[in-house]
Amino acid sequence: MTDNRQCKLIARPQGQAKRGDFAFETAPAERPGEGEVLVKVLYLSLDPAMRGWMNEGKSYIPPVQLGEVMRAGGVGVVVESGDPGFAPGDHVVGMTGVQEYARLPVKGLNKVDPRFAPLPTYLGALGMPGLTAYFGILEVGALKDGETVVVSGATGAVGQVVGQIARIKNCRVIGIAGGPDKCRAAVEEFGYDACVDYKSEDVRLKLREHCPKGIDVYFDNVGGEILDAALANLARGARVPICGAISQYNNTGPMRGPANYMSLLVNRARMEGFVVFDFAARYGEAIQAMAGWVAQGRLKHREDIEEGGVDAFPEVLNKLFTGENFGKLVLKVAEA
Repeated sequence: MTDNRQCKLIARPQGQAKRGDFAFETAPAERPGEGEVLVKVLYLSLDPAMRGWMNEGKSYIPPVQLGEVMRAGGVGVVVESGDPGFAPGDHVVGMTGVQEYARLPVKGLNKVDPRFAPLPTYLGALGMPGLTAYFGILEVGALKDGETVVVSGATGAVGQVVGQIARIKNCRVIGIAGGPDKCRAAVEEFGYDACVDYKSEDVRLKLREHCPKGIDVYFDNVGGEILDAALANLARGARVPICGAISQYNNTGPMRGPANYMSLLVNRARMEGFVVFDFAARYGEAIQAMAGWVAQGRLKHREDIEEGGVDAFPEVLNKLFTGENFGKLVLKVAEA
């Protein structure tokens, strides 16, 4: 039987995850039973949420248990099937875990077509980040045509899609990103009207300059000081979808909350957290819409594909928290 290289969580990280928090083991790949398939994992999705999955405590999804294969979404190819609906050679996306081969129930797997889009795209714009962007801005953000939208993490996996959906809806869109290269890409590649470089500019002042009538929708991916800056510039009736708080995930002390939340009261605004799984019954609707935009050239996507396979997981994951990644971060596990 084929050997399967696996990455298992063996310690709860304190601050940034370290290599010593994981064990790398090789075991025989497990053959699928009835209603299961064996998938050769080709690419893994690396997402900020993974850091939260390593923590013990109540959340929207149970934590990864110590000794378990680290949870991760992936795309791969079926090599053996125990279900008539899936055949060897089918490409699928699902929760594969950080390993080279995954024995998975077919429930929860979706077939994808590499002829329509490159496989990593199904982990980004046409995957969970794209779904998060779609429902976060259109449903939670209740976006209306012609509004002013600000997106933090503007060129990240979720942010790049949020900004483009807002442009498709004829909105004025301002991004917030780190560094001139990312800000340039936000404007030139993803169609933002402007982008604020939080590393070199005063975010609060620049938002006031770019949004003279205030922010109608602020899509928050980062939390912390940038959330405070956006709250200081809200328009009457603004909506603030809380998607994530990447600036806080590696804190060893208490998480920082919004210091000027009274702006929500003054502006009759709404701040709401959401999890994309809440919209699972409508995934098909979102994927159909976004696939149409991709086909029309209206929704562009950028993937940052890192080499190194399963053993490179800890170091590649941490690029999310240092801002080294550019676009959707993907770890290549094997050749397609």
